[in-house]
Amino acid sequence: MVKPYNTLEGSKKDQVQSMFDRIAPRYDLLNRLLSFGIDKIWRRNVVKQLKELKGPMVLDVATGTGDLAVEICKIDPVAVYGLDLSNEMLAFAKEKIFRKKLHMTVQLRQGDSENLPFEDDFFDAITVAFGVRNFENLSKGLEEMHRVLRPGGRLVVLEFSKPKKFPFKQLYHFYFTKILPWWGGLISKDKEAYAYLPASVLQFPEGKEFEEKLRRAGLQPQASLPQTFGIATIYVSTKP
Repeated sequence: MVKPYNTLEGSKKDQVQSMFDRIAPRYDLLNRLLSFGIDKIWRRNVVKQLKELKGPMVLDVATGTGDLAVEICKIDPVAVYGLDLSNEMLAFAKEKIFRKKLHMTVQLRQGDSENLPFEDDFFDAITVAFGVRNFENLSKGLEEMHRVLRPGGRLVVLEFSKPKKFPFKQLYHFYFTKILPWWGGLISKDKEAYAYLPASVLQFPEGKEFEEKLRRAGLQPQASLPQTFGIATIYVSTKP
């Protein structure tokens, strides 16, 4: 299991919480710089998978600073619940949501994605952007999302993946494993956090392997949509 701080004790969950508490002040800046702003397009593409839903109740797991929760508000949901382990990330999300006057729609809650504080069959849709690879127990996290999703509801996961085609595969691998950790560590002042990012992506069960994990959690994969030459993938599944 890849952890953010391999030299320290503590579970992956505890370390992930600590890592995001540390990097929260520079998280949005680094997202924009390191992805060259493309992450905004990816989040919009996630929300496109929900646009046909009428007044949905949506849960955004690993909401971070709330970027995806804010984007979801554009489809006029009844409510968006944003859940995250890190209180520091949620503090920045709260500030952003109040600034955009979305506090009547978006409710933030500190919580564990592997033990969701919601009733069974509660949400019409669940989203996760760049969060599932940080789960300590991926299967348990997927099972929990299945539990709180209503029958017929939709799970949309956005996660990094590995480009497959030459020469972009080689160029991106160099950027992702050499340049990004150095640059991110320099700006965030947490080298381990941005060394963990490529390490966690390289060990993540992407593509067909992730679809199989969705099936084992009781979900039905509907589509896997590569983004920007395969840098990321949007996985769409439903609860029968």
